[in-house]
Amino acid sequence: MSSQTDREPPALDRSTAPASGAVPDPELAALREQIDTVDRQLFDLLNQRARIVLRVGELKHRTGAPVYRPEREAQILGRLGASAGPLPGAALQSIWREVMSACRALERRLRVAYLGPPGTFSEMALLAHFGHGVEPVACQSIDEVFRSTEAGNADFGVVPVENSTEGAVNRSLDLMLQTPLAILGETAVDVRHNLMTRSGGREGIVRVCAHPQALAQCTGWLDRNLPGVERVPVSSNAEGARLASLDATVGGIAAETAAALYGLSIADAGIQDDPSNRTRFVIVGRYRCGASGADQTSLILSVPDRAGAVHALIEPLARHGVSMKRFESRPARQGSWEYYFYIDLLGHQDDPPVAAALADIRDHAAFFKVLGSYPRALGQSAQVPPRTRPVSGE
Repeated sequence: MSSQTDREPPALDRSTAPASGAVPDPELAALREQIDTVDRQLFDLLNQRARIVLRVGELKHRTGAPVYRPEREAQILGRLGASAGPLPGAALQSIWREVMSACRALERRLRVAYLGPPGTFSEMALLAHFGHGVEPVACQSIDEVFRSTEAGNADFGVVPVENSTEGAVNRSLDLMLQTPLAILGETAVDVRHNLMTRSGGREGIVRVCAHPQALAQCTGWLDRNLPGVERVPVSSNAEGARLASLDATVGGIAAETAAALYGLSIADAGIQDDPSNRTRFVIVGRYRCGASGADQTSLILSVPDRAGAVHALIEPLARHGVSMKRFESRPARQGSWEYYFYIDLLGHQDDPPVAAALADIRDHAAFFKVLGSYPRALGQSAQVPPRTRPVSGE
């Protein structure tokens, strides 16, 4: 029996027959024949790539090398983003991500934990980063995402860390402090919230259910349009949509595709206060990334309680020419007025300037932890092809 990668290309049904009464266009027919030829070539090349990947998988199995190399995939996607041609770089990256995902699944289908249920923005981030050639593992909380990945029940986890409107996702930051996992990637998702009900209108709504982040991101709109309605935080926007499907007095806030899944109608679209609302997610796992050439490094630091300690902590960055991308503080939660600082730096921890700066910082820090060096997001919001499941919630 022939393998899947050795099958003949499917018949391409692009009939050049004109509609009834129309005059055939020889030039259009010739162009369609050219497209068919290119499609057959693409089919053959994709299978050629898949056969090479199978050989790579055999070598990795013998040597114990990891199936997923985020720095390698980032380099491939980065080259595509810089290519010139009619197709935009982002479109090429989206296509190639799925090609790499399907080929990677020939080696082994990765299990990836995320904040569920199916239909959350976390699942959208998962698919946008890994492609569809993985096995999603839905978790009930961010804590469970970490536990599942730490225990080896999932290869990787996807967790939200900050929103452009509401700032840091504090639970994720707190868990980063203790976990043995490292950050190995990031992605950003455009967030568009919609109010949905069974009737398709606002009349009769007494409660609005959504993830706390979604409720916060729609505060202004809710104040103006539903001022007397109770706001009920739930585990995800998908759960909010499910509750709305069971009760005509409940409205859910979710993405557009959730309406079809739960039999709801959209009463008001795009109700987030910030039209450019985005959520950033990081990928966590036990893999330590090598340099990709376009990296960033995340740290957690604390300082001794003395004058000028914070300045002494970050001064080495300027001295060694390292740019700081993000600086976030969180209480140490030890009953005293002490803080941890979460910092993102441009560059890989093995880059000489970054390595020198980190060595100096370590000398001044009361607490020092490198969360990971990993490829920076490609600069485009996550875009996932249309599918039958919703994209909603945090």
